[in-house]
Amino acid sequence: MTPLNIILTVLLFLSGALTVILVLMHSGKGTGVSDMIASSLYNSGAGSGVLEKNLNRLTVITSVVFIACVLVMALTFPTGVLG
Repeated sequence: MTPLNIILTVLLFLSGALTVILVLMHSGKGTGVSDMIASSLYNSGAGSGVLEKNLNRLTVITSVVFIACVLVMALTFPTGVLG
């Protein structure tokens, strides 16, 4: 494995974990049971504003980094080599 592939593998795992965490941090927009429970705890305007926009930007950035790592690794990762 080349140093590029090692760096890309580490970056792939980090960006994947960050993407999952950032997606889970988004507020729910549904009308299900969880929204009925959450609406009694929080006001409806709590998720809008600068923080929500920054969270959206960070989620898109980490998703693009994840996809770029997958594509570069698909082109450069050695095949048929064990150990």
